[in-house]
Amino acid sequence: MFDKNEARLRRARQTRLKIRELGAVRLTVTRSNSHIYAQITAADGSKVIAAASTVEKEVRAKLGHGGNVKAAELIGQRIAEKAKAAGIDTVAFDRGGHRYHGRVKALAEAARAGGLKF
Repeated sequence: MFDKNEARLRRARQTRLKIRELGAVRLTVTRSNSHIYAQITAADGSKVIAAASTVEKEVRAKLGHGGNVKAAELIGQRIAEKAKAAGIDTVAFDRGGHRYHGRVKALAEAARAGGLKF
């Protein structure tokens, strides 16, 4: 039987294999109890094109706590702005094996509202 983390990693591996098949630029979401991070990675995985997280100084000034839905929405908006600035409008969403729910969903919807397509 899998424990929670092993099951999440197995789901993440399946998603990443599919994204690699598609050859798409990917928006990766990582979350911890107190922070949420988003990165846009090149299609070949060689470099990070844009990144946003609740650890950044400007974001911490706006938020009290980085581990909630409000923080995830802000990071979604920021990553969409940074992607647009880098000339990227279409990405594949890599939720890192996490369920599309709560903070992950809030970040995705905010990024879509900011103009990213996935």
